[in-house]
Amino acid sequence: MRVLFAGTPEVAVPSLHALLDSPHEVLGVLTRPDAPAGRGRALTPSPVARVALDTGLEVLRPPGPRDPEFHARLRKLAPDCCPVVAYGGLLPESILAIPEHGWINLHFSLLPAWRGAAPVQHAVIAGDEVTGASTFRIVKELDAGPVFGVLTETIGPDDTSGDLLDRLAVAGAGLLLATLDGVEQGRLEPLPQSSDGVSFAPKITVDNARIDWTAPAMRVDRLIRGCTPNPAAWTVRGDDRLRIGPVTPRPDQRDLKPGELLVGRKEVLVGTATHAVLLGEITAPGKRPMPAADWARGARIESGDLLGTDS
Repeated sequence: MRVLFAGTPEVAVPSLHALLDSPHEVLGVLTRPDAPAGRGRALTPSPVARVALDTGLEVLRPPGPRDPEFHARLRKLAPDCCPVVAYGGLLPESILAIPEHGWINLHFSLLPAWRGAAPVQHAVIAGDEVTGASTFRIVKELDAGPVFGVLTETIGPDDTSGDLLDRLAVAGAGLLLATLDGVEQGRLEPLPQSSDGVSFAPKITVDNARIDWTAPAMRVDRLIRGCTPNPAAWTVRGDDRLRIGPVTPRPDQRDLKPGELLVGRKEVLVGTATHAVLLGEITAPGKRPMPAADWARGARIESGDLLGTDS
C-alpha cells in the first residue's frame, strides 16, 4: 500500500523503520512542528521527522491537523492508508475518509482500557499486571474505533512507563505492520470495541506527579514508576523541588512517619503511610541525577528531616 505515516516521539520510530523495511511505499510523514529543546531551546525536529529527513522522505509539519494546506497536500498524495503512532493531535473527521483504508492507530493499551494520551503511565500507576497494544481504525470518538489486533505485555514489579513503552514500541511495530498487511490483502476485518471495561488515560501533568508521602508505599512506588521518565515524580524539601527516581519498597522498616528520612552511609529511606521506601536517584535543582546517599551527604541531610514539606 501507499502510506503516509503519522507520528512524533521516539516511541513511534520503530514503527516507521518497520514500514520503511516493508514492501509498503512510505510517501512521507506527518509529525508535530519542530519544538524548542535542550539548554539553548533551539527548534528541533521530532524523532520521527529526523528519521524521515535522513531517509529523504517528505515531512509534513502543519501547525495542526486541521490546517487547510495540509488537507490539500494529503488529498494530492492520496495514500491508501495512514498508520498512526503517537502523532499528538486529534484528527478531524474531514480527513478520516481520504485514505481508502482509513487511519489505523497503534495504541499502547488493551482497548477499551486506557483510551487517551497516557495509557502506559496510567496502567503502571493503577497497578495493572498486564498491558499491551492494539491496532484500530480511527473514528471521530477518542480511541473508540474497531480493533484489528492486539498483543499483551506483562508489567513487572520494577517496570517504569519508559521500560514498558520501549518494549511496546518494538512489539507494536510488528503488530502495526501485520495489520497493514492483513488490510491490504483483504483478510482482516476490525471488531467493535466492547462497551464494558472502558477507562480513560488523560495526559499526566507535572502537578499530578507530586508524591504524596501520606499514601501507602505501594501507591508511592507506582506513581513514581508511572511518571518515569516523564513527567518525572517530584517532591519538595524546603524551597527545593527534587525529582525522584524509582524507589524500592522496604516493608521491614515501619517506624518512619510519612516523609521522614532515615539517612545511612549507603542508603536513604523515607517513610510513607505504611512502610518505608528506599530512595533511588535524586535530581536536585541545577544538578545531575545522583544516588540518594550522595545527595544526602552533599545537601547535609540528616535522619529526621522531612520530604514533602514546603518552607
